[in-house]
Amino acid sequence: MRRATLTGLSTLWIAFGATAGLACPEISESDPRHAELMAQVREAPDARSAQLLTNQLWEIWAEAPDAYSQDLLDVGIERRSVFDLEAAMAAFDALVDYCPTYAEGYNQRAFVAFIRQDYEPALEDLERALARAPEHLGALTGRAMALMALGRDVEALRDLKAALSLNPWLKERDLVPVLEGRISDSEL
Repeated sequence: MRRATLTGLSTLWIAFGATAGLACPEISESDPRHAELMAQVREAPDARSAQLLTNQLWEIWAEAPDAYSQDLLDVGIERRSVFDLEAAMAAFDALVDYCPTYAEGYNQRAFVAFIRQDYEPALEDLERALARAPEHLGALTGRAMALMALGRDVEALRDLKAALSLNPWLKERDLVPVLEGRISDSEL
């Protein structure tokens, strides 16, 4: 019942821009668990171990700065999951307007743009996300995928290799030979 109320309230806040009097709190220093988890995922012995560690990283990335930004993030993700992309985009637009220093808002908005096949806006938001969180595996692999969709294979391969240096077990690792096959030796 509480979730339905929050969703309805967020929809109203998004629709009417009801952030008057609200200010996104300063983003604090990185969660102390982040560096440790990144080191552990780099050294994970197998894909399952790496996935469990990556899930913990997602918990950190998806922890918004305050209740209002968390609600916007949650509503956007929920709307995206049912392919209500317009409402998802409205929630993420409101989130980045309200809290422009929060990387996950840009990452999630880029995901919606990617689903819509709006690759250039997705790339812009992924750049913003990575400027705020350079080791964000989702944003880094997302940027590789958007670049690949645009035929910018050399850049896509660079980003994919960077992501794999952080987590060698990413499912996207199977795209390395595909990209290498699409790139001539002179481009490498």
